[in-house]
Amino acid sequence: NVYGDGMPRNTPYSGVAAMFRSSLDAGDPPRVFEDGRQTRDFVHVRDVAAANIAALDAELPEFAAFNVCSGQPITIGEVATTLARSCGGPEPVVTGKYRPGDVRHIVADPRRAEQVLGFRARIRPHDGLTAFAHAPLRNARSVGSPHV
Repeated sequence: NVYGDGMPRNTPYSGVAAMFRSSLDAGDPPRVFEDGRQTRDFVHVRDVAAANIAALDAELPEFAAFNVCSGQPITIGEVATTLARSCGGPEPVVTGKYRPGDVRHIVADPRRAEQVLGFRARIRPHDGLTAFAHAPLRNARSVGSPHV
């Protein structure tokens, strides 16, 4: 779950952090599915950029896949609460509703990226999300059909 400055607002494709921010910007509480205790790994876009630079600098001899992540699980409820409190918005509403096919816990392991690339995320989720509460967002552009 990547987040950071310049994310598009008001689109389900931008991720839950931006969706929560869009709700808060509108004066509405973030709506949290299930019980809010499902965990995810949130990584700041600056750390993602640093991981890409580390991969380029590593000059790997062949294709290799790495988890680009913080390695620090955080609950969706904590994400919503951190954003709401950081921007002085309304407290999150836990809906108890479930989304079909949603996974309870998704957390990545950063060890291989650290061992091979020397990359480790520097921005802790709580710190990054606190700053993200005030970060500029951009309006999502509609994408039409391609011109042939």
